[in-house]
Amino acid sequence: MPDTIVNKVAESGLITLDLENYLPVTAVVPFDLKPFLFRELILKEKDFREVMKNLDWNQYAGKAVAVFCSADAVIPVWAYMLVASNLQPVAETVFLGSVAELEKQFFLESLRNIDLAAFEDQRIVVKGCGDKHIGEYAYLEITRLLRPVAKSIMYGEPCSTVPVYKKRSISQ
Repeated sequence: MPDTIVNKVAESGLITLDLENYLPVTAVVPFDLKPFLFRELILKEKDFREVMKNLDWNQYAGKAVAVFCSADAVIPVWAYMLVASNLQPVAETVFLGSVAELEKQFFLESLRNIDLAAFEDQRIVVKGCGDKHIGEYAYLEITRLLRPVAKSIMYGEPCSTVPVYKKRSISQ
C-alpha cells in the first residue's frame, strides 16, 4: 500500500487572514504649507490668502489630501481652516497630518469594516510575512477586533504559528 501524502495544514480548519488584502487603495497626496510661508518660516496673512485664492484646487479633485507643515513654524489655526475650506469641495478626504498618518487611518478603517461574522468561533492565523510592510498597529487592531469572536488567534503561517489567544471553554 503506497503512502499517501496528507496536507495537515489544509485539513486543520485554520483560516489565514492576510492583512495585505485590507491595505488602503486610496492614493494620498501631500499638501505641505511650507512653500506658502515667507522664507519658509513665517505665515504672512495677506500673502497666504492671495496664494490660496489663486491656487488651482482642482489638482486635488477626488484625492485624499494630508495637510501638514514640514517647516518648524507656528501656523495659526485659521490657516488650516482656510486650506480645508478650499479643499473640501474638491478633495475626497481632507486630513490634518502626514501622508503616513492618513494611510494609517485608512488602513484602520478598512480593518474595522471587516465582517467579523466570518470569523465566529474560528481558528485564525494572521499572516506574518508578505510583500508589503504592515505596521504593528494593524496587528494590534486586528487582534482587538477578532478576540471577542475567534476561537483562537495565531500569528505567522499555518505551518508555523505563534499562539496569541485561545478562548477558554466555560466548564460547568
